[in-house]
Amino acid sequence: MTVFHAELAGVARTYPGVAGHPAVHALGPVDLGLVRGEFFSVVGPSGCGKSTLLEVLAGLSPASTGTIVFEGAPVAGAVPDGIGVVFQEDASFPWLSVWDNVAFGLRRAGIEPGETERRVREAIAFMGLKDFAHAYPAQLSGGMRQRVCIARTLVLRPRLILLDEPFGALDAQTRLLMGDELLRLWRETGATVLLITHALDEAAMLSDRVGAMSARPGRFIDIVETGWPRERDSRIVAQSGFGKITGRLWTSLREESLKALGHAHGAAAG
Repeated sequence: MTVFHAELAGVARTYPGVAGHPAVHALGPVDLGLVRGEFFSVVGPSGCGKSTLLEVLAGLSPASTGTIVFEGAPVAGAVPDGIGVVFQEDASFPWLSVWDNVAFGLRRAGIEPGETERRVREAIAFMGLKDFAHAYPAQLSGGMRQRVCIARTLVLRPRLILLDEPFGALDAQTRLLMGDELLRLWRETGATVLLITHALDEAAMLSDRVGAMSARPGRFIDIVETGWPRERDSRIVAQSGFGKITGRLWTSLREESLKALGHAHGAAAG
């Protein structure tokens, strides 16, 4: 019997109606078990509930039905210790330097100053930000600001890292290079990673497994094992098997994406 690091069983999420609008069944039911130390990505049409899945797993949004378990304990009401979350939006504090941004969570948690300094120094060096420790976010590129956000999560030493389209605003080449950094982080920390992405090539390159979701309400319609070695990087996109993986994902998602587009057009017409 497999003991999962994190598991969702029969999880669904319905948002209640507001101001005369009907309730929205956004997700599920879904079942998903994450093996400790794996890299799992989720792809699917816009509005299919990918981010909702992440928020439910993180304890940021309640499930309407089903159970969520992390390291054997139920997840409900708050982000458990051991889970770190990175969002697409630039969440760096513009009034704080890179150093103080990265130190923010540790200081808030009351970590001893000497330990805070050591962890921040290590995280900044790990993310290639050593020369920018005293710079402010406005002085950095978009990719570097995302590194700051990842470093701020990394110093808390999460055992499960949840990423919601963290590179979505970056150009394709920068995304590939940031993917290399993410793979290095994953290997060296040993954390379990769940990535939400709209990019099939990104999911195929980074993941041990990729889950493809249906149009809303999102359910898993295919889970693809990539078979990549743990020591991989962006050069893997040139391998012949890469196209087979992205092709299978697109075959699974094409009809679902058309359904989602139809829903969007219907909503606009209404």
